[in-house]
Amino acid sequence: MILVDAGPLIAILSEGDQYHALCTAALRKIRPPMGTVWPVISEAIHILSAMPYAQKLLWDMVLNGAIQLLPLDLDDVPRIREVMQKYSDLPMDLADAALIRVAERDNIRQFFTIDRTDFSVYRLHNKIRPSIIP
Repeated sequence: MILVDAGPLIAILSEGDQYHALCTAALRKIRPPMGTVWPVISEAIHILSAMPYAQKLLWDMVLNGAIQLLPLDLDDVPRIREVMQKYSDLPMDLADAALIRVAERDNIRQFFTIDRTDFSVYRLHNKIRPSIIP
């Protein structure tokens, strides 16, 4: 499983995005499955608000299973809160914290993100460096 952040989703669905070519090339090399969480979808849908067709394509990716929507529940909240506090100097947003939590919980190490600055600082279980694509 590879966890997908909002940045690559936005870049793939927006031809004018500066990371479009990089992310579409990376996507062709990624082996499924890919997963994400609701906060990432929410962030991407919001940023794509001026592009209804891109929003539709993102929903289609979720509905057809190209991206698996991974669950978050009340048991995940304490760790999400903890990592947001730990990385508050960046600051860490809810989407990133939720991805880190799911990675820790489900033993996932690969992230598809254009946010190298933050994800190169984050540590899973406070010690493991995530693998970043592209």
